[in-house]
Amino acid sequence: MTCEIPYGRRTHDQRRTPKRVRKSEELIAEFLDKAKFYTSLCLGTTAILSVFAFLFLIPFVVDPAISTIVADYDPVPVTCVVTDHVYAEGMRNCTWSSCREGCTTAAIRCHQLLVNYTKIAFHEWHKHPRDLDSIEWDVMDTKFLVNTEGCGYPPRVNCSEFAKQYGYSHVGEPFPCYYSRAYPEIVVARYSWDDNLKHLILSLIIPNVLFAVSIGVLSYWYCPCCDKACHKSPRVYAEKYPTKEK
Repeated sequence: MTCEIPYGRRTHDQRRTPKRVRKSEELIAEFLDKAKFYTSLCLGTTAILSVFAFLFLIPFVVDPAISTIVADYDPVPVTCVVTDHVYAEGMRNCTWSSCREGCTTAAIRCHQLLVNYTKIAFHEWHKHPRDLDSIEWDVMDTKFLVNTEGCGYPPRVNCSEFAKQYGYSHVGEPFPCYYSRAYPEIVVARYSWDDNLKHLILSLIIPNVLFAVSIGVLSYWYCPCCDKACHKSPRVYAEKYPTKEK
C-alpha cells in the first residue's frame, strides 16, 4: 500500500526547492566576492611591500654583495698582523673606519686598524709558526675592515668586540684574514662566498617573485584585456588570417 503526497503539498515543495537553491547560490557568490576582495587587498599590499623591501635591500644587501663579488676575495684565509690601532672621535678625525655600526650615518667615533699581510695560508702558519721579523709582507700598513663595506648593524656587527678581538693588546699577533685579488689593498676580517651568494639570490628573488605573482593575479582578475586574451578562441585567429583559396 503506497502513500501518495497530496498534489498541493507537492507543488508547494517544488516551488520552494528552486528558491533554496537560488538563495544558497547567492550566499556562495557573496562569500566568493568577499574572499576575492580581501585576497585582492592582501595581494595589493604584498606588491607594495615587495617594492619597498627590494628598494630597502639594494643598499644594505644587494650592493655590498655585488661589491664583494667584484672584489674577488681569496676564499683561503691568509696571515695578517695588526700594526697600528687608533681610536678617534669627531668627523674630522674619522675620515675612514675599520668598523662602523650603521652604514648610512657619519662616523663620530671610529676604530682605525692597519695591518700587514702575507699570502701564506693561515693554517700553514698555524702549523709552522715563523718569526715576524723574517717575513716578507706582501702588503704593509693597509686598512683593515670588518667586511667589504666596513660597516654593519648589531648584532651581526659589533665594533667594540671587533676592536677587542683584533686591536689593543692583540696588536702584533697573527690571525686569519681575507684579501681581495682584484684590489690587494683591501683586507677584511669576515668573508664567505656561500653566504654572500645566498643573501644576494634571496634578496633578488623573493621580493620580485612576490611582486610578479601579486600583480599577475590582480591583472587576471581586474584587467579586461588580460581576461579576453586568456579566453580568446582559436577561431579568432582563423578569421583574422583567412585561408588561401586555390
